[in-house]
Amino acid sequence: MDLLRLGVVSLAWPLALGALAATVLAQGGRFSARLDVLTHFAPIWLAGASIALALAAFGPRGGRPALVAVSLLAVAGGALLVLPEVLSRGRDPRAAADAPGQLKLIQFNAWGQNAQTDAAAAWIVGQDPDLVILEEPGALRAKLAARGYHDQTGSRGAAILSKQPALRTYAQPASDGRPGFIASATFQDAHGLFTVVATHRYWPVRFVRERAQTADLDRVIHGLPPERTIVAGDFNSTPWSFARRREDRDWGLIRRTRALFTWPAARRSHNRLPAPFPWLPIDHVYAGRDWGTVKVVTGPELGSDHYPVVVTLAPAVSGAR
Repeated sequence: MDLLRLGVVSLAWPLALGALAATVLAQGGRFSARLDVLTHFAPIWLAGASIALALAAFGPRGGRPALVAVSLLAVAGGALLVLPEVLSRGRDPRAAADAPGQLKLIQFNAWGQNAQTDAAAAWIVGQDPDLVILEEPGALRAKLAARGYHDQTGSRGAAILSKQPALRTYAQPASDGRPGFIASATFQDAHGLFTVVATHRYWPVRFVRERAQTADLDRVIHGLPPERTIVAGDFNSTPWSFARRREDRDWGLIRRTRALFTWPAARRSHNRLPAPFPWLPIDHVYAGRDWGTVKVVTGPELGSDHYPVVVTLAPAVSGAR
């Protein structure tokens, strides 16, 4: 029994100390992009600390109070990162399920080598969305265009397809052999004009490129009226990161995907990790305050390592703009 207790402690202490160190250092993400990388894995630190706390009950009594204290501090550190996002669910502007003027969009990183594009196209068309925002669109964009969707942009990095043709479009040109990561299209409905921006961001460990992307995307978004602008894409960034919180604050838009886990869906692309369930929320949809949220859900696994996101919005204002 003593040997078993020693084994429990030898597992619990590294979990508790590692989680505590990670959550403390993650707070430095307020000032450092490198330390902010730790915030993306906040659920893992929280889970590790919780396991250590549970194991503490089986450890030797002599060292139990110290292990419990360290585990509780680590749990608190992880919760401090994750809870603001979890508690924000349901606080966005809402619209009734039967609200008029609804706009349904699908956000999906389709993965350029997707072998299930026929099934993906059939599912998307079956959802009858007004807009489809794709990253790594590959063959899927052509199959959607063949089914009647207007392909609004020529970008290989981010694409917008729609039922109705756009009034104007923009696709960031390729640079240094890399496809542009921003596309936009402007439409008109009964309430006036609105612009949809699609984006595909680098992983946050690509510090220089991600910083340049942030500046480019900021310029595009700040050049648009925020009330009706919609921004969607694969941000490769979780909502508990300080970078995501800054953009949530600075853009004047409201993120409608709250703690919505979308990656990984399978062992594809660069992902070779087991994926029994998604554990990172990195696909996001933002909309201005003149849009109310009707519904936000994830779709099925469709040949990519991302799950699609389905967001339905409706005008939250009366009268035309």
